[in-house]
Amino acid sequence: METSVNPTAQLFGIDFDLTILSMSLLTVLITFLIIFISSRNMQLKPKGKQNVLEWVYEFVQGIIKPNLGRYTSNYSLLFFSLFFFLVIANNIGLVAKIEIGGYNFWSSPTSNAAYNFGLSLMMAVVIHVEGVRKNGFKEYLKEYLSPTPAMLPMNILEQFTNIISLTLRLYGNIFAGEIILGLLVQFSDTSIFAWPIAFSLNVVWTGFSIMISCIQAYVFVILSSVYVGDKVNHKE
Repeated sequence: METSVNPTAQLFGIDFDLTILSMSLLTVLITFLIIFISSRNMQLKPKGKQNVLEWVYEFVQGIIKPNLGRYTSNYSLLFFSLFFFLVIANNIGLVAKIEIGGYNFWSSPTSNAAYNFGLSLMMAVVIHVEGVRKNGFKEYLKEYLSPTPAMLPMNILEQFTNIISLTLRLYGNIFAGEIILGLLVQFSDTSIFAWPIAFSLNVVWTGFSIMISCIQAYVFVILSSVYVGDKVNHKE
């Protein structure tokens, strides 16, 4: 199997992955444009693109409400934006495969473990900041001694495993999907007779990958809302 690497640039001694950076910016731009265009000239009776946008928003509200309860409205826009971003980020790598001179210029940003770790870490910051903000620092710390002080090490460990769980679940599914697509593209180049088989398998796998990518966006959002809910609702 031929391998390719993402081009990098160094700034202040730090290597930046140019493919991940550019694909992240493209994902943000696409997400912004879809939401911006769909929310223009909104009407009381939605139709067309406004109807789709509102359906997605209500869908996200529906999956986070059991976890956030009365705080659902406080975080609905956050999780709506996160879900929309992840759906596009997870699927954008399926659109094309661009490799030039051994460098890869197109992939889903969420097919990178470090990128997903960054997303999970950002959610962890939100989770713990909201826990302190809603309950106060003293009550926040008391939670780690529940149900008994002996559980302190396990409760601390749980916070780290939550981050790792979010990271690996998203990374494993998106990365594996793109690897299989890459293998199918290489298989199509072996002979003219392999092309129809590879094309058919590619279509099937792309459809399956789209479904998995959307499911992983759903799972990431619902687990994140569970973790936020645990912090803001723990006294209820």
